[in-house]
Amino acid sequence: MQLGLRLPQTGINHAKKENIIQVAEKSDIAGFHSLWVLERLIWPINPQNPYPGSKNGKFPHDWQYIFDPIETLTFVASKTKRIKLGTSVVDMLFHNPLILSKRFATLDILSDGRVIAGLGIGWARDEYQASGIPFRNRGDRADEYLQVLKKIWTNDIVEFEGKYHRVPPSKIGPKPLQKSRIPIYLGGYSEKTFARIANHADGWICTIRDSLRQTKSNIEMIKKECLKVNRDPDEIEIAAIIYPNIEDLSSDDDYVEPTELKGSWQKQQKKNSRHLLNGNLEQLADDLRQIGEIGVDLAILNYNRSPIGNSSDKIIDVTRQLDKLVK
Repeated sequence: MQLGLRLPQTGINHAKKENIIQVAEKSDIAGFHSLWVLERLIWPINPQNPYPGSKNGKFPHDWQYIFDPIETLTFVASKTKRIKLGTSVVDMLFHNPLILSKRFATLDILSDGRVIAGLGIGWARDEYQASGIPFRNRGDRADEYLQVLKKIWTNDIVEFEGKYHRVPPSKIGPKPLQKSRIPIYLGGYSEKTFARIANHADGWICTIRDSLRQTKSNIEMIKKECLKVNRDPDEIEIAAIIYPNIEDLSSDDDYVEPTELKGSWQKQQKKNSRHLLNGNLEQLADDLRQIGEIGVDLAILNYNRSPIGNSSDKIIDVTRQLDKLVK
């Protein structure tokens, strides 16, 4: 399994030019797989859809201050040489497909072909209202949107006639540097999303917090959808956003070592054991190995809400050590 990093792109204390430069340059030198950014448009005071990652349903506090994803990656492209640059995710329906396709293609050229287009359809009604985009039929719209994107990136003459998108016969450039096109990863958890991945995408982006059971089940569902359309499931890269919390545990008495679980993540840990992705370096490395065992190819580490989130040196050092331990 390979490791990537979420850039310090959110939060008024983290999202600073110097922090982004330091994490990007040091990650590039360290040989990590990729750097990632996200997109959020607004921070609703009283969200219509509660955020599933918090107890009170509020959006994370750091999302009140957030840099644009593609502009951030364009800046980072000029500071790095080899590391891949991905979005996790851009909600595609908030953007005109012709404009978004050109922004990604331009970034791909300026970065010498290092872009991964992580896309989603969004779940927050507040953002749809703020964007003036209908919330209904967003799945059908996304299916068409992806077809338009791929045509723009691959066809010399682009023409599309759909229910939601229309493009007259046109030349649209530039084309991405990557051939045949920029890889597309999709976020989401519904059965329709998994079918969309099997038909249109190159990868799936998920979030892992305190359990692996649902992620494993979802990976199996993606494989089944691939088989329905005669596609090799191994063509789909699985990327997981995780939130590691480095701790110095005073006692490991209640912790069940993964070797005692005989390599199976499905066995129950002892009562009162530590939570997944919380612990010292060795324990976190064990967690990452278990995440790899269920089929995850890439772990995107987000330290923005961890105790070391303010130190680029610590972020790089911890990730470098985890990379060695996992391999």
